[in-house]
Amino acid sequence: MNGSSYVQRALISVSNKAGVVALAQSLAAMGIELVATGRTHQLLIEAGLNVRQVTDLTGFPEILDGRVKTLHPAIHGGILANRALPTHHEELTTHGIQPIDMVVVNLYPFAETISQPDSALAEALEQIDIGGVALLRAAAKNFPSVLVLVNPDDYAPVLDALKAGQVSLALRQRLAATAFAHTAAYDATIANYVSDTLWPQTLPMAWQHTLELRYGENPHQRGALYGSFFDYFAQLHGKALSYTNILDIGAAQELIEAFDARNATTVAIVKHTNPCGVGTAATPLEAWQRAYATDPLSPFGGIIVTNRTCDSALASAIDEIFSEIIIAPDFEPAALEMLQKKKNRRLMRSLRPVTHASKRLLRSVPGGVLVQEADHAAVTEEPWTVVTKREPTEDEWQALRFAWRVVKHVKSNAIVYANSYQTLGIGAGQMSRVDSAQVAAWKAQQAGLSLAGSVVASDALFPFADGVETAIAAGATAIIQPGGSVRDEEVIAAANQANATMIFTGRRHFLH
Repeated sequence: MNGSSYVQRALISVSNKAGVVALAQSLAAMGIELVATGRTHQLLIEAGLNVRQVTDLTGFPEILDGRVKTLHPAIHGGILANRALPTHHEELTTHGIQPIDMVVVNLYPFAETISQPDSALAEALEQIDIGGVALLRAAAKNFPSVLVLVNPDDYAPVLDALKAGQVSLALRQRLAATAFAHTAAYDATIANYVSDTLWPQTLPMAWQHTLELRYGENPHQRGALYGSFFDYFAQLHGKALSYTNILDIGAAQELIEAFDARNATTVAIVKHTNPCGVGTAATPLEAWQRAYATDPLSPFGGIIVTNRTCDSALASAIDEIFSEIIIAPDFEPAALEMLQKKKNRRLMRSLRPVTHASKRLLRSVPGGVLVQEADHAAVTEEPWTVVTKREPTEDEWQALRFAWRVVKHVKSNAIVYANSYQTLGIGAGQMSRVDSAQVAAWKAQQAGLSLAGSVVASDALFPFADGVETAIAAGATAIIQPGGSVRDEEVIAAANQANATMIFTGRRHFLH
């Protein structure tokens, strides 16, 4: 049995013309009549195929610069007719409408157009496909009778099924689902582009499947990556990324972008999305040494990120420990060669900033998602207030700025001890803020680092004086925190009693 028993007429109208000539040649070889629009018709004619124009079916020319060509009963009637209903057959005959059994359509490149930095609104609007979406939806609705193809990757399996004389209902349904998902994503992209609010009544989402992961956080959980992650990172070496690798890469890159590469080299070490050491210096090697000194145990199997090119000296130092991932804007050739000798180590080049990649942050909850603005607030000192009797020294100011940049990226309750160029102790995710202060001080002690004269940063307010007292007892002389506790006066009094200085930023950075 040949494929013409299932498909007698195919309508082809594609923006992405990959593989379409070969598809049309195979369909024609099976005796299937081809109908096409505009440039697709021209391409197939140039390939030597016998192809009818859509206007032959509609008896009406394309108008409005091609905006209207397939929106016609002769097209949609041929697609939507229910083959099981005699009355539908009678109506097609009465109106001289020919059935269309296959629709091959992909849409104008709207997403590609708006991704260009110089794209204008008028240009974007011209790339909103109307007829193509209608064709896909019509064919997908009638999938028991009409094959719908939107993805060139599906051309081969459909041709194989046609040649075998058996196009299963399961394949037809999968193709219909693909088409509906494609139009939904297309509309979501447009909605996001034209929307002027972060909080639409219906939240449009349009992420394409990028990568099937070996598993999720644990081997018994399935996992996949959607979206444009690889527009921001290029993998230069190593085995495939895991679910947790991708989470860590995003967290590490957001952290490193808090430090301006024009001022100094910064290196950060991240484990389970938490910083375990950050150092800044004139050279990558010195920055690494300062970051590593914070916590020499945790970097094993961690993620290392720098805001400048990874040179041979840094690569040689990193190579002494096992690390999962190294991220840099570039790698010197000798450094890249050295680091590639370990096959399981992933090397990632950061391609562009991630800090403003998303306006919204989403988190799944039972029955839906929580949505919030991303915490992209710039570090500005305009609202900062010295609330103690003593003003910070210049060295303390530098250290407080450094610590505040880091603590934003630590899981709450977050405490960071630091000087002006490196972290000294980090406490993350404890059940109380005083616990985090104690953990961070203990980590510093374990690393052999003195907290005498250090500063301490807290991502949120100190609810009691005990957290501040713990930090001061550990050696801190300056504190930076949002303020806003009902016991602020007690907290300030504890700092004053120890002749410590304290800054209220007026902004907290909870990270759950």
